[in-house]
Amino acid sequence: MLVGPTASGKSAYALEIARRVPGLELVSVDSMQVYRRMDIGTAKPSAQEQEEIPHHLIDLVEPDVPFSLVDYQTAYAAAQLEIRKRDSVPLLVGGTGLYLRAIIDELTPPPRFNDIAVELESDGDTESLHKRLQELDPVGAARMEASNRRRIVRALEVTLGTGKPFSSFGPGLDNYPKVPYRIIGIDISREDLDRRIRNRYLQQMEDGFLDEVRTLSDYELSHTAAQALGYKELLCHLRGETSLDEALEVAVQRTKRFARRQQRWFRRDPRVEWMRRDEIGGLINEISSQ
Repeated sequence: MLVGPTASGKSAYALEIARRVPGLELVSVDSMQVYRRMDIGTAKPSAQEQEEIPHHLIDLVEPDVPFSLVDYQTAYAAAQLEIRKRDSVPLLVGGTGLYLRAIIDELTPPPRFNDIAVELESDGDTESLHKRLQELDPVGAARMEASNRRRIVRALEVTLGTGKPFSSFGPGLDNYPKVPYRIIGIDISREDLDRRIRNRYLQQMEDGFLDEVRTLSDYELSHTAAQALGYKELLCHLRGETSLDEALEVAVQRTKRFARRQQRWFRRDPRVEWMRRDEIGGLINEISSQ
C-alpha cells in the first residue's frame, strides 16, 4: 500500500513500481476517482496509463449516483477476486484514509439514516454541530476535528438514529491491529506539498479542468461528488458567484487544509512506514528485486 496526502506523487510512484514489477495491478483508494467524468480534477490515471497497467476501482458510477463506504468495500472485494484469479498482486494507492481502513481492518460501518442526515446537512453551522456531538458523544467528538463537517454529520446521524454514541460502534479507528500488508507513507514537507498543490491546480487548468467542471453542471451531483476538491469552487465560479482567480485560490487553500488532515490521519497509524520522496527510488529497487 502506498499512502499519503493529495499531490504527494503517489500515483506516479505506483506506476513506476508497477512497470518494474511483473504481475502488479493498481487499486485506487480514492473516494473521488470512483466517479466517471471527473478525471482532471481528481488526477485520475490517463487512459494510456490504465491501458498499460491494470487499474481497479476507477470510473465505477456516474457523478449523480451516491457512493458509500460499503459500496467501496463491495467493489474492492470483487476487484481483489479478479486479481487473485490472475495470480497477480495488488498495490493499493490513494489518500482516502477511511476507505483504506475499511479494507485492511474490515470495518463494519454503522447503518444509514438518510432523513436525519438531510436534516443535519441543512444546518450550515459546522461548529454548532460539533458542539452538539460533544454533548451526545464526547468520546467521538474528541476523535475528530471541529472543522471536519463530513465526519461530524455522520457521527450525529448514527448517534441520533441508533440512540447509541457513534464511538461505541466497532473497535474504533484508534485500534490498529496487525495486518498482512506493508504500508508505505510518502513523507513530504509542508512547504513542498503546498507548492505541489498549487502547481497541480495550474497544470489542471491548462489541461481543461474548467471545461470538465462545466460538463458536470448538467448533473445533480451526489453529496460526495459535490464536495470534490476544486469542483465545488469552480462550480461556484460558473454560477457567477465568484471570479475564477478567487475560486482557484479558495480551492488551493481548501486542498492544503485537506492535505494536513490526511497527513495527521496517516501519522496516527503506527503501521505506516514513512519514506521521503528521495527514498522512494530505493523502495522501487527493493520491490523489483524481490
